[in-house]
Amino acid sequence: MSQQRLIRVLFVCMGNICRSPMAEAAFRHQVAAAGLAERFVIDSAGTGSWHIGERPHRGTLAILAQHGIDAGAQRARQLEPADFTAFDYIVAMDGENLGDMAAFHREARARARLLLDYAPGLGTREVPDPYYSGGFEHVYRLVEAGCRGLLAHIREREGL
Repeated sequence: MSQQRLIRVLFVCMGNICRSPMAEAAFRHQVAAAGLAERFVIDSAGTGSWHIGERPHRGTLAILAQHGIDAGAQRARQLEPADFTAFDYIVAMDGENLGDMAAFHREARARARLLLDYAPGLGTREVPDPYYSGGFEHVYRLVEAGCRGLLAHIREREGL
């Protein structure tokens, strides 16, 4: 039996405690439901260092639990230069994240995409940051739709 290539997906937001860990967990859940867990490496990171080592925000953990999704042992980490070569898909939550990545690494403009570009029917391209304002249910709905579209895109592109 031949070894199949792993598909590596990285979700990025500002602090890696709200949106990107939510997307990581939601996408992992969708991938597992599709029977494809062994084909993927899924991770998340933040553009900033404020929360390194912390668990996801309590609002993120609560909304994931309400939807029957386990966040696992996630801990916040900061984006690293090696991520731009280690991951096949780099997915940002908003334009500010894309801009921060572009300032951080020359490959970002060519490689990173917005999550909601994979869910064009939503009428927005950015997942708002619920850190101060709340709205975790709304953010979850956006993230879930974006992850669904991303998985469909990857399945088509990778022949899964």
